[in-house]
Amino acid sequence: MCRNFFGEDFRLGRDAFYRLLHDSGLMIRIRHRHTRTTNSYHNYRLYPNLIRGYVPTAPNQLWVSDITYIPLSVRFCFLSLVTDAYTHEIVGWVLAPTLEYKYTQQALENAIDYTDTDLDGLIHHSDRGVQYAYDLYINLLVSNGIKISMTENGDPLENALAERVNGILKQEWLNQYRFQTIDDVRPVVERIIEYYNAKRPHASINMMTPREARQRSGILKKHWKNKYAKKLESTEQNTNFVCDNRTMGNVIPL
Repeated sequence: MCRNFFGEDFRLGRDAFYRLLHDSGLMIRIRHRHTRTTNSYHNYRLYPNLIRGYVPTAPNQLWVSDITYIPLSVRFCFLSLVTDAYTHEIVGWVLAPTLEYKYTQQALENAIDYTDTDLDGLIHHSDRGVQYAYDLYINLLVSNGIKISMTENGDPLENALAERVNGILKQEWLNQYRFQTIDDVRPVVERIIEYYNAKRPHASINMMTPREARQRSGILKKHWKNKYAKKLESTEQNTNFVCDNRTMGNVIPL
């Protein structure tokens, strides 16, 4: 981004850049506040994980969905996201006052309207929460020819990209605010998602923005090394493995 702004004469290396940010008080302060958004204890049908080892090679082959919370002065509001796993573009979202089913469905409907294309064969991957398993949500997927995939072990690594997108939005932007009401949050989220989609480059999609990646096909080069590949493999073999958000930040960097 700096090279695009200043031109090819920009020669500041990574470590010097980080020192400059630190000395200028511009480093992100990571805050940890937690509330539960997933309720997997329900009577709706659950589906197998279809994406273990799957690598999309074009847009609209795999969408991942998740819900994250945003603290308000006395309670929380909730952001439902649908992200294209190839481009990392947020294709659908809804900001909601509660975790009611209808809001995740609205996010999915927004994604379908936004892409405006035939989605037959697309895989939709989510956790096993009731919001993604209830009948109307499943019917919407099926009616659009979308295959259904869910996590199986309750491990965040099984929906790592969705978790990482949540982390980027919160750590780089939302955690820097103090919101009073959901009405304060909405215009900020609109600006953040537009910037994320249109201007923020990602190391995992060849340093392109999601909008740029939407015009591509084929496997995109990753400019990072997955140091946790062995940990991911051992996780699938050990259901007692515990992973927190700090670990997740290193598993699937964008």
